[in-house]
Amino acid sequence: MLAYIIRRLGYAIPILIGVNVLTFALFFVVNTPDQMARVQLGDKHISQDAIDQWKALRGYDKPLFLNSEEDSKGLLTDTIFFDKSVRLFVFDFGKSDEGRDIASDISERMWPSLALALPTFVIGITVNIVFSLFIVMFRASLFDTAAMVFCVALMSISSVFYIFFGQYFFAKMWHLVPISGYLYGADAVRFLILPVILGVISGIGGGTRLYRTLFLEEANKDYVRTARAKGVSESAVLFRHILPNGLIPILTSVVVVIPSLFMGSLLMESFFGIPGLGSYTLNAIQAQDFAIVRSMVFLGSVLYIIGLILTDISYTLVDPRVRLS
Repeated sequence: MLAYIIRRLGYAIPILIGVNVLTFALFFVVNTPDQMARVQLGDKHISQDAIDQWKALRGYDKPLFLNSEEDSKGLLTDTIFFDKSVRLFVFDFGKSDEGRDIASDISERMWPSLALALPTFVIGITVNIVFSLFIVMFRASLFDTAAMVFCVALMSISSVFYIFFGQYFFAKMWHLVPISGYLYGADAVRFLILPVILGVISGIGGGTRLYRTLFLEEANKDYVRTARAKGVSESAVLFRHILPNGLIPILTSVVVVIPSLFMGSLLMESFFGIPGLGSYTLNAIQAQDFAIVRSMVFLGSVLYIIGLILTDISYTLVDPRVRLS
C-alpha cells in the first residue's frame, strides 16, 4: 500500500507543477503586472511612476523567470516566478494585494466553510441514498416514474432560486432564521440551518438519479437474482446485497469531494454572508486581488489531487476485486 501511495504521489507532482506554471502564465504573461496595476489603480491615464510604485510594493517589479542583474544565487530566486509560484509548494501564500496575510485568512475562513459544507455533505448523501433505495424498491412502478420526474424538476431549478425562495419565505416573511450573517460557536447553528437545508434539497435531484442508477445496476446482476431464487425477501436483498455493493462506486465518487469541502460554496457563502473560503475567493475576484486568486487556485488543485488519491486508495480497500499492481 505504501508503494502504491508513493506512486500516486509521483503522478500528482507533475500535474501540480503544470497547474502552477499554467496559472503563473495566465496571471503574469498573458496579464502583465503593468495591466494588473492599471486595473487596481482604476485610471487609464495613471502615470508610469504610480504603476512602478504599485508593482514595487507588491514585488511585481522583478523579472519573471531570470534576474540577470543578480549573481548566480539570485538568478532564479529573485524573480516573480520564485516569489509568487515556487513558494506556493511550501504553502507560503504571501500577502494579498491589499497587504493581508493570505495564510492567516485561509486558516480563519476554512472553519465557517467546513461548518456549512460538512453537514450539507453528510445529510445530503444520507438523504440521497435512502431516497434512491426507496425508489429501487418500487422500481418500474408509477412511484418510480413520479420520483424521476421530481428529481429532474429539482435539477432544472437554479441554485439561486432555492436561495431566494428560502431567504424570502423562511427568513423575511416567517422570521424563522436570520436572512444572512454568521456567528462563531453554538450561535452559528441558526445561521447555517437554512443554507444547509437548501444545499441538501438542491442536490437531491442529481444525487438520487445517480445512486438509483448504481443500485439498479446491482439489482440486475446474477448474484441478486440467485438470492431471490433462494427465497430471500426483497428487503433483505436490498439491504444485504444491493446496498453494500452499490456503496462501493458511491464511496469512491464522494471521497474525491471531501477535500473540496475546505474550499466552501461560492453561492451559499456569498448570499448568506458566511465568511468562508468561497466568499473569500469571490470577493477577491471582484476586487481583482490576483494574489488571493492565485493562492486559491493552487490550494484548490492540491485538494483536488488529494481527493483523487484518496479515491484510488478507498477503491482498493473496499473492493476486493481490485489488486494493487
